[in-house]
Amino acid sequence: MPSQPVYKRVLLKISGEGLCSKGSGLDAPAIAAVVQEILPVVKMGVQLGLVVGGGNLVRGRQLADNPNIHRATADYMGMMATVINALALRDCLEAAGIPARVLSAIPVTSVCEQWNYHRAAYHLDAGRVIILAGGTGSPFFTTDTCAALRASEIGAQVVLKATKVDGIFDSDPMTHPAAKRYEKLTYPKVLADKLGVMDLTAISLCMENNIPIVVFKLSTPGNLVGVIRGQSIGTLVTQ
Repeated sequence: MPSQPVYKRVLLKISGEGLCSKGSGLDAPAIAAVVQEILPVVKMGVQLGLVVGGGNLVRGRQLADNPNIHRATADYMGMMATVINALALRDCLEAAGIPARVLSAIPVTSVCEQWNYHRAAYHLDAGRVIILAGGTGSPFFTTDTCAALRASEIGAQVVLKATKVDGIFDSDPMTHPAAKRYEKLTYPKVLADKLGVMDLTAISLCMENNIPIVVFKLSTPGNLVGVIRGQSIGTLVTQ
């Protein structure tokens, strides 16, 4: 079992719910737990990009159910929620001694930098964690698609999708205790069976750029480091 990282540059997707423990809002202990998982990864010399969701604050798709709020407007509100989460995560990372920068696809220049590939690569090469906020900058795309897109742009060797369960299952393990976990899957299998771990656009983009996806449970201490060291944790999706 390798003790050194098998990936040099990684894109980690964290849901907004991963930053709270009560379903909504921001929770200091939950954020601290995420930071503690990231800390040893940075010490290993891994270049880390983060994409964070905003569902703990605003979920665009749910807002769009309001007949008076346009779907595009709802999605932009969701993108702004990711900026709030990214700023909180950045400050908590830096408080733990981890240099970090927020780059947003939506210009919010008074509080963070605007997304630019060259700037992102510069920060990664300088040993800083980059937190990529604002989604893709366009409505009708999820933060999963943002993760796949940014991973392709920065040349990440893998997309790590942090979830509440330890991989991809053939049914919902929260409601079906006998659900079977897959150790490995192919992109076509995930697409054909619509397994739902990421949206189809994100899966397709990773497939086109040959970027593996690992779906795993972040809240289990040591899982993130284990995945980056190549241990069999969660579910691996490849060609």
